[in-house]
Amino acid sequence: MADTRGDAKPRIAVFSGPTATIQNSEPLVTSNKAREKCGLPVRLNKDGSPMRFDVLRAQRLAAPVTIYVEPFSAHPLEKDHAELYAPPDGYLDSTGAFHKERTGPQDKPVYEISLKPEDGLYPLPYMGRQANGQPWETDGTEKNAPAELTRVPFFPDGSRLFEEIDRLGISDEGVGCLLTAKADFDFYRALPSGGYAKGRSAGERTDIGEGDIAPEIRGTDFFPYRPGYLRKEPPMAALARVTNVVQRALSSGKYLGAIWLEGSPFVEETTYWLNLLIDTTVPIAGNSSQRPHGAIGNDGDRNIVDSVDYITSKIWAEENGRDCVGAVAILDEQIFTSRDVQKADARPGGYVATGGHGGIIGRMGHPGTPQFSFKTIKRHTYNSAVKVTQLPSSVQGSRVQGPKVEAIAVAIKDADGNLLATAIPKVTIVKHARYLPEDTSGDASSEVDILARIAQNLRDAPLAGFVAEGSAPFGAMSNSVDAALKRATFSGMAVVKVGRGNAGGFVDATRDPLAIAGNNLTATKARLLLMACLMKFGCLPPAADPAKPTQAETEACQATLKQYQEIFDTH
Repeated sequence: MADTRGDAKPRIAVFSGPTATIQNSEPLVTSNKAREKCGLPVRLNKDGSPMRFDVLRAQRLAAPVTIYVEPFSAHPLEKDHAELYAPPDGYLDSTGAFHKERTGPQDKPVYEISLKPEDGLYPLPYMGRQANGQPWETDGTEKNAPAELTRVPFFPDGSRLFEEIDRLGISDEGVGCLLTAKADFDFYRALPSGGYAKGRSAGERTDIGEGDIAPEIRGTDFFPYRPGYLRKEPPMAALARVTNVVQRALSSGKYLGAIWLEGSPFVEETTYWLNLLIDTTVPIAGNSSQRPHGAIGNDGDRNIVDSVDYITSKIWAEENGRDCVGAVAILDEQIFTSRDVQKADARPGGYVATGGHGGIIGRMGHPGTPQFSFKTIKRHTYNSAVKVTQLPSSVQGSRVQGPKVEAIAVAIKDADGNLLATAIPKVTIVKHARYLPEDTSGDASSEVDILARIAQNLRDAPLAGFVAEGSAPFGAMSNSVDAALKRATFSGMAVVKVGRGNAGGFVDATRDPLAIAGNNLTATKARLLLMACLMKFGCLPPAADPAKPTQAETEACQATLKQYQEIFDTH
């Protein structure tokens, strides 16, 4: 547990993940103030009329400045209660000079405010222009500009996002500092959406890290999605980086909890992976956003504030202080288990519980404190059977060696206990639909895509498997697909069967003795759990001839599958 002795605020670790709308800002478009100042055509409404206002973007003052504000301008009904207010700070005369006392009947009452750089960010017109003097209209210098001529709109870590929420966010009591009033934060670039093309010195870093950052490469060091044609997705090996960064941080004992920030379609996957792999007794809350930071109706800022409230509330703590529910996703004031959450639509409120039997275990207390309605019985984090600290240093994998499929050793962790990027298994999802088979023979040879994947796995992926998404809810596949997947099983590749879509029923373990019953997991969640199992148990024992396994080979395979099945029944 984190050290929270004395009066110190709790400390929370914040991890930045890939393609994260929650850490994405809208395009920095040159303001009309800058255009007018530089003699550039101003932006107009679609009908050609002048725009009423400039957009204001959070920026830093370079020097102190004194401004004068008109009283009763913060709300249209303030003036109705003028007698309740203190007098103004002074008056501006017709020349704009400030006086403490009124000098004439035309003087304007004002508040005098001194703004200082140390105050923090202020909403101001954006004055930046391109190097050629032209205004910025979008992220790139022009439409479809190459990466080197396109700005990255994603924050490189969570520090700026948290600063803007703290500075500009308003609570229902009308006050700010919605984050730092409750906790202190450390920021980690686990697999960030934004990166430093020119690098970063150690003294400039805002995240937890040591030394300088070398120039970073899109798609290697960071993973944005805007502009869409420059989108980059992280490879499966990146899961090792995520696991090691989060495990190392939460093993330090410094934190009361953790927040994981990722894109809304995929936060459900990584949060579940952390639920399975991370050995920690503190809570992990996954957050995403359907709309970019700063956009009208942005939901991400509130999700972050809710996660801080959830962690600091300690409703997750058992009597011994350990987290009782594991990693959750906190979205739209609902608390989802990471196992059972899924994005269903691209709008705030577009998240659903999967599996048909719970998933939403509580709500954030707007108003009031967070509350649980249910608690999961599934194993998680510190009591997970596949947590990274309990994975072996190596397991058995399968690979083609000459004419035969043979077992080889696959390293899982290094000498320091870090998960190896080369250890992440290759698990493929196969979907079934009616009227899909080419014929009724049930011959595996017609499933050329599955057989090709098996062959490539045997060459390149010694730890591999399949998730078969079949009929809802029982996971039944066509005869030919079953025949091809049986070939995979006896080549050392475990197969999990799940119902298609968001199935509320359970796949029965007795339906296919050569496959793992995926319970009521979705295919994407079953894939992650199978990947974790492969790193714990290794591959299935391959048959000498996968097309014609012996009875002894079949029984050996089934014995190993029982170990897998126990994990799927309890996680």
